[in-house]
Amino acid sequence: MKPAVTGPSNHLDSYQKKVVASTTSGFGLENMDIMFLSFALSSIISELHLSGTQAGLISTITNIGMLLGGIFFGILADRIGRIKTFTYTIFIFAIATGAMYFAHNLTAIYICRFFAGIGGGGEYGIGMTVLAESFSKDKLGRISSWVGMAGQAGAIIATVLATLIIPTLGWHTLFLFGVIPVFITFFIRRHLKESDTFIKTSKVKHGSVKELFATPKIGYQTFALMIMAIVQIAGYFGLMNWLPTIMQKQLNLAVSSSTWMIATILGMCAGMFTFGWILDTLGPRLAFGIFLVCSAIGVFILTLPSNLFSLIIAGAIVGYFSNGMFAGYGAVVSHLYPTEIRATANNVIMNTGRCIGGFSSLAIGWILDNHNVMSVMIFISTLYVISLIAMLSISNLRRVNYKKY
Repeated sequence: MKPAVTGPSNHLDSYQKKVVASTTSGFGLENMDIMFLSFALSSIISELHLSGTQAGLISTITNIGMLLGGIFFGILADRIGRIKTFTYTIFIFAIATGAMYFAHNLTAIYICRFFAGIGGGGEYGIGMTVLAESFSKDKLGRISSWVGMAGQAGAIIATVLATLIIPTLGWHTLFLFGVIPVFITFFIRRHLKESDTFIKTSKVKHGSVKELFATPKIGYQTFALMIMAIVQIAGYFGLMNWLPTIMQKQLNLAVSSSTWMIATILGMCAGMFTFGWILDTLGPRLAFGIFLVCSAIGVFILTLPSNLFSLIIAGAIVGYFSNGMFAGYGAVVSHLYPTEIRATANNVIMNTGRCIGGFSSLAIGWILDNHNVMSVMIFISTLYVISLIAMLSISNLRRVNYKKY
C-alpha cells in the first residue's frame, strides 16, 4: 500500500507516524553529529597542535561536503526515489562520523568530515520532501516543526554525551555514537514506500539544478530563498558560537556555554512549534514576516542583561524568534517547487545556506576584533532585514498561491 495524504485532521495514520519517526530521528541524529565536532574541536586542536586556520578548515570542509552532497543526493532522490536515497545519506554520514574514532591525523579528519558533510547535506532536503508528500499542505508546517525540534533534541543529546565522554574516554570515543543512525536505515527500508505523487511523475524528467532557474521568475525565487537560508544559518551560528564569548569577555558576565546553549535551544524549540502553527494558519508571508521582524529587533535585547538570569531569559527569547523559522523552509520550498525537482530544491537551497551562512562566525570574529558588541548586533539585525526584504519579494509566497501549491 502506498502512502496517502490525509486532510486537515490532527490524527496521524500508522504510515504517517513511521514517516515522522524516520525523518525526526534522522535529522536529530544528524544534528547530534554536527554538534559532536563543536564539542570535540578544542580537544582536537590540543591533541594535534592545530592552528586556528587548520581547525577552522574542518568546519569549512564539512560545509562544502554538505553543499555537494545536497546537490548530488537531491538530484538522485528526484530521479530514483526518496526512500532509497534517504537511506544512502543516513548511512554515509553515520559511517563517516564513526570513522572519526580512527582519525589520528588532520588529513584523516578532513576526509571523514567531508564525507559526513556529503551524507548530512543530502539527508535534510530528502527528509522534508518525504514529509511533504505524506501530509496535506495545511498541516505541513506543524509536522515540519517536529523535525526542527528533533534537531535541537540532537544538540542536547550531544551536549550530554560530550560532557560525560570527552573527559573520561576522549573525543574519539564520542564520535562512535555517530554510528547509531545506521540502524534507522533498516527501519526506513522496511516500513517506508515511495509516495503516489512521486510514482505518478516517474516518467517525467526528474532532478535538475537548471530547473531551479528555468525562468526569470523561478530563478529569482530560488535566489531569494537562498538568501533567506543563508541568513537563517548565519543567525544560528552567530548565536550558538559567539554570544557566550561576547557575554563573558565584552559584557563581563559569567555564563557557561552549556547553560547558554540549553536555554537558547529550549527557546528555539518553542519557537519552532509556534512557527509551524502560524505557518499553517496564517501563511508564510505573515509567519516569516513576524519572526524576521522580531529577530531583527530582538538581537538588541542581548545588550541589556545585567545578571545570569536575565541573560538566560534573553537568550531563550532571541532563540525563539531567530531559529523558530528553521523548519518552515522545508515546508515552503516543498510547496513552491513541483514533485520532479522538490528534493533538489530543498537540498540546494538549504545547503547553500549552510555553506555560506556558516562563515558568519568568521565575520563576527572580525567585527569583534575591529569594532564592538553593538556592531555585531547591528550586523545580525541587518541580515534579518535583508531576509525580510527577500521574503516579501517572492510573489508565490502570497497566501493564495501558498494554498495552490
